[in-house]
Amino acid sequence: MARYIVGTVDELSPGKRKIVEVAGRSIGVFNIDGEFFALRNRCPHQGGPLCEGRLAGFVESSGPGDLRYSRAGEILRCPWHAWEYDIRTGQSYFNPTVVRVRHYEVSVETGSSIETGESAAAGIAVIEGPGTRTSGLSAIRKGPYVAETYPVSLDNTYVVVEIVG
Repeated sequence: MARYIVGTVDELSPGKRKIVEVAGRSIGVFNIDGEFFALRNRCPHQGGPLCEGRLAGFVESSGPGDLRYSRAGEILRCPWHAWEYDIRTGQSYFNPTVVRVRHYEVSVETGSSIETGESAAAGIAVIEGPGTRTSGLSAIRKGPYVAETYPVSLDNTYVVVEIVG
């Protein structure tokens, strides 16, 4: 598992989205009323840029004259053919048992709780999972090396996307 900083919370105010490149994938990150969700920016139907589509909701009715609008901003429509997906789960409303778009886990973390592999100021910084930092380095001799270290903290709150595999 790898984790990636995709931006600060301030960059993604409620109702906004940000499309980023992470690990060779285009991913859309959405803020729905302070909750963050991430979807692959590729419609399963014909590969359209899904996360560039219109955000909508549902019109529900229990009978004539009764209309209610629900889930405002939680349904994403592909800009090519208007296939609809639930931003929270990636589920399709065309064929919900078969068609879905890949969704990713998202967390919000303060700068001081994140260990980054690169500078956060450089854009997207990789946050490596357990054991990944030393893979390929097993031939390096271990020793009683001592390095001078300095405390580092980041003062922002970051949106982090997890990619498994």
